[in-house]
Amino acid sequence: MAAPLRIGLISDTHGLLRPEALDFLQGVDHIVHGGDIGGPDILERLGAIAPVSVVRGNNDTAVWAQSIPETVRLEIGGIALFAIHDLKALRPHLGPDPAALGVRVVVSGHSHKPACSERGGVLYVNPGSAGRRRFSLPIAVGELLIEAGQVRARLVTLA
Repeated sequence: MAAPLRIGLISDTHGLLRPEALDFLQGVDHIVHGGDIGGPDILERLGAIAPVSVVRGNNDTAVWAQSIPETVRLEIGGIALFAIHDLKALRPHLGPDPAALGVRVVVSGHSHKPACSERGGVLYVNPGSAGRRRFSLPIAVGELLIEAGQVRARLVTLA
């Protein structure tokens, strides 16, 4: 039996890519960055590990980030994922029922708070912030494990 697809989730690096985050992401099949990247070097370093899908965060305002989309929709292992930086901006893109559009997972960032919940058949995952610590929030990353048409998420505190 084949191993599940492993999708690394990272967000809010704000120009800091911690060694612990890089270690966690080793061996993933794909990486989704939920925005507030902080610089093109972050994407280059992540891209050396696996293909990267990325959305622009509210702090990604420099010229290098202008071509990065605000949202990304992709299919991996038969699972439709939608990424957006701020979950509060989701409704104009997917309406009130993302599942009706075939979306199974929504990945976001922005709040710096790791969170995972399922509503209406859609898994909402925010890996938290892997960059600079904000207030007393944890430094965290996440992953999606996709196998036989099923998906589950795991959040990991790094420091």
